[in-house]
Amino acid sequence: MKLTRNIGIFAVILIVFGLISSVFTVNQRQQALVLQFGEPKRIIQEPGLAFKVPFIQDVMYYEKRVLSLIPQDAEEVILADQKRLQVDAYARYRIMDPLLFFQTVRNEIGARARLESIIDSSVRRVLGGETLGSILTGEREGINGSIRDEVENSVTSLGIEIIDVRLRRADYPEATSQNIFNRMKSEREREAREFRATGEEEAQKIRADAEKTRTVILAEARKESQDLRGQGDSQAIRIYADSFGQDEEFFSFYRSMEAYQKSIGEGPTSMVLSPDSSFFRFFKDKDGVQ
Repeated sequence: MKLTRNIGIFAVILIVFGLISSVFTVNQRQQALVLQFGEPKRIIQEPGLAFKVPFIQDVMYYEKRVLSLIPQDAEEVILADQKRLQVDAYARYRIMDPLLFFQTVRNEIGARARLESIIDSSVRRVLGGETLGSILTGEREGINGSIRDEVENSVTSLGIEIIDVRLRRADYPEATSQNIFNRMKSEREREAREFRATGEEEAQKIRADAEKTRTVILAEARKESQDLRGQGDSQAIRIYADSFGQDEEFFSFYRSMEAYQKSIGEGPTSMVLSPDSSFFRFFKDKDGVQ
């Protein structure tokens, strides 16, 4: 009787465990594929509770949401004009047919590997017919569309829908970028030298013009000063002449006083003259009479 009770308890536990194992949940972000001994039996795409045969059937879940694929490394591509670019592209996709997806790539890891290969091949094919100018201008949107269409045609057999494929980066390889930088640097240095030479030439012209203007101004100033000095001397001579004509004795006295001041002024100069010289006539008599 004890053995019977134990068997009954085991049977109840087995039934409860079987019931629990037969129920599973599919949320709104997922879709499920029921497998029996590794073979797909049915697809569940509606959210809610679902049932399976316990111990015999398994469930694989797949995302309903849009998934992203971002490559880790950029690829070097040769364009139609023989330019080389480092390019990487990202993709967004959705699993539309879980059964076909399971049969072709099994899971998301397999899907990523296949997608990366397909995208890489499509990018190389499309960009191989384009030039650098078209990639860097408004034509890039059309190039993205061509890559997307080609990838989409290649993944329809995988149960995947391509939402978008875009070039994320398109740069020169490191060696090419360095060469371009060096060439641009040399060009800027050459332009700087030309600007400096042009500036020095202009500076020399300005200095020469300024020196010429200075010389002309000084010459005109000297000429004007000489003219004014000549006019002053002429006016002084005329004044002296008029004064001499009005009072000859005073003029003679005044000129003698000036001569005394200049010749017998301060200083070590010595003069040896005869006392009877006419030069000293005003020392003897205020009228200058000998």
